[in-house]
Order: sequence, then C-alpha cells, then structure tokens
Amino acid sequence: MYQSTFTRHKTREVAIGNVVVGGDNPIVVQSMTTPDTHLVDQVVKQIHRLEEAGCEVVRVTVPKPEDAHALTDIKKQIKIPLICDIHFDYKMALAALDHPIDKIRINPGNIGGLDRFKQVVQKAKDKGIPMRIGVNAGSLEKEFAMKYGYPCPPAMVDSALRYIEVAESLGYHDIIISLKSSDVITVVEAYRLYAKQANYPTHVGVTEAGKPPYAVTKSACGLAPILLDGIGDTIRISLLGDPVPEIAAAFDILQATQRRVRKPELIACPTCGRLEIDLEGIIAQLEKRLEGRKTPVKISVLGCVVNGPGEAKEADLGIAAGKGKGVIFKRGEMIRHVQEHEMVDALMEEIAIWEAEEAEKGTLKPGVPMFKTDSRNQARRTARGVHQRDPRWAVIAEAERYLIQRGDAGVAE
Repeated sequence: MYQSTFTRHKTREVAIGNVVVGGDNPIVVQSMTTPDTHLVDQVVKQIHRLEEAGCEVVRVTVPKPEDAHALTDIKKQIKIPLICDIHFDYKMALAALDHPIDKIRINPGNIGGLDRFKQVVQKAKDKGIPMRIGVNAGSLEKEFAMKYGYPCPPAMVDSALRYIEVAESLGYHDIIISLKSSDVITVVEAYRLYAKQANYPTHVGVTEAGKPPYAVTKSACGLAPILLDGIGDTIRISLLGDPVPEIAAAFDILQATQRRVRKPELIACPTCGRLEIDLEGIIAQLEKRLEGRKTPVKISVLGCVVNGPGEAKEADLGIAAGKGKGVIFKRGEMIRHVQEHEMVDALMEEIAIWEAEEAEKGTLKPGVPMFKTDSRNQARRTARGVHQRDPRWAVIAEAERYLIQRGDAGVAE
C-alpha cells in the first residue's frame, strides 16, 4: 500500500505575540509595509488592508529614530503581531525593543559585529521578544564569502549557525531563521542544508523576486521544493509594489503544495477539442458561488471521457462529463447522474452534504496540511474485488460507458 513520504521539518515553537510558529502549527503568512514607518497613518492604513487580505503578521522597517518612536502608536491600532526590521544600526534595534513589538528581525551581515549583536540579543531576551536571524546572500559577512569564494548555501548556513551559537551562549532560544537569496537554486539548497543541522523554525521566501506576475512564478519555483520537503514555518512572497497581493500569492502557493489548504480547490481539464460541455462557464459559476468559502475540499470538473472518470474519482467531489451530461463522484463512489444545466447546483448541494458529513466526523479543519495516502483507494479496490494493478476499475468503466452513450437515455432525474 502506498504511503506519502512527506514529513515536516521538526522545529521548536516560537511565539510572535499571539501567533505561534513552528512545531505542528500552520505556516504563517506575513508581509511588509512600504511607507516610511514614522508616517503612522499611512502605515496603519496599509496594515489594515493587509489584515483584510489575510495577513497574519506584519513587518515594518526601522532605519531612523522617528521610526522607532512610531512603533507604539502603530501597535495600538492594528490587530496582528508587529515585527520591526533592522539593518546597519544596532542602536535602532535597541530603541525598537523599548516599544511593544512582537518580534525583531536582524541581519547579522550588516549589524556591525558580534558585540553589537550580543547587545541586541541580551535586550531581546530581557524583554521576552523573539528574533529572526535573517541571513541574506546579498549581505553575507566577508569572512564567509571569502571562505567559500562567494555567498553560496554552505556559507549562508555557516553564518546562521554561528549566530545561533552566540544567541544560545547567552541563554536565548526564541529564534527564527531565514536564508534568503534572489537566486532560486541558492534558496532551495540553503534551506535544505540548514534543516539537516538545526531545529529553529524558518521564515521562507525568495528575496527581491521582482514584479508580478513573474515574481510570483519565481517565488513558487523556489518555495515549492522547500515546502514539499516539509521546511518552512512562516512565509512571505516579496513583490515589487503594493504588498497586499503578496497575501493571496502566499496562500495560493501553500494551497498548491498542500501545506495549508483553507479553501476549495477546483480542478479542471485544459480546453481542447475533446470538451463536450461548457467547462469554462461551469467553472466560472462555481468560482463565484464558492468565493469566501474555507472548506478544504478538492473538486474536479472534467469535460470529456478520456481522463474524466479517473480524475473525478480521485477528488473529494467530482464530475466526469460528456455529451451534455455527467456523473458525480463523492469519495471515489459514483452517486448520481446529472444534465449539464444541473451540474453547478448539484455540485453545490453535494458540497454542503460533504461539509456536514466531515464536520460530524471532526475532520473539517481548514488550514491543516492535506497529504492523502492511497489507503482509501486500496480499500475500494479490495471491496469491489478488482485487482489493484487493473488500470480500469469497475466504477470508472461504468462511468465511461454512461458518458459515451448518445442522448439522455439512462440519466437519473
């Protein structure tokens, strides 16, 4: 019997305000504001937009004293945890820690040396505030770049491990690690190497990804291998411009990798000459009617007999259609026949029933990673007496025969 090989990188838990990351907690989506932080009204307005989009923690930059002074006012007006981002001036980190922030982000490559880093760590420890140690390929310490010849993944991981050791020597363990680069391969290799050597939670992202839509594609290419390796506890999709679209992009990548499924997934076959229903119209109607729904259900709508029955059978709910009619599957079982004009209403009815059934069983948990094994399919094969290597299960063959029939004969009203 096939079993998924997925395992999550085992990390310790770290609390960012009231949001806990690491361990078995869902991956947290974050973003960063774009106005100067001392422009409180503009920053708060943007954070409110991010909150509405689903952002769960937010970061602001603190390069100047007036930015540090604004942190308390900002914190009072937002609902999600507040992170301050520090580069170059360790004094700004010390100043920010005097305000009610929920986490501080330090770049060890440009903070000014170990002594200054230790001062920030000690104050963060005294205040009970966690820290992200953010190693970036573009600002790696010279000693590591020289040791390896360039800012390669081993150099980045060595840097992170050294600063972890320094923090641990001071009795500080509220640490999150990031290993970012604008190069996708560097990102993937760095996180994989780190995960073999440490158990502090990770913030993942491809830095300076650029302008969407390419930047979203690039981020997905860099993050999917990491996420599918079970690595990652918080995530940001770095886009040029308005940060609000970063949130939808992050959740879509988490959904596609099944690391955090929090809405229905619609599966549809590509447009081709084999289509025998108005698939685009049906999908458009379903998207509209499912908008805002957080049910983690996989729904497939296939428009021809070639792959339709097999694919629909593997979804939680599915329609295999042909010649203006279709067969609805639920949990792999064929449950009803429908005409094309009935398909959307019928699917919505079955989704409501599926939700009620899953809720009663206690398995309806939006946001929980969904990695399914083949045990359900194996049980169905055995129950029907169909050999497990038979590529054409009886239920698929039955659906195919029905869909190939011309006319409406045999359709259950």
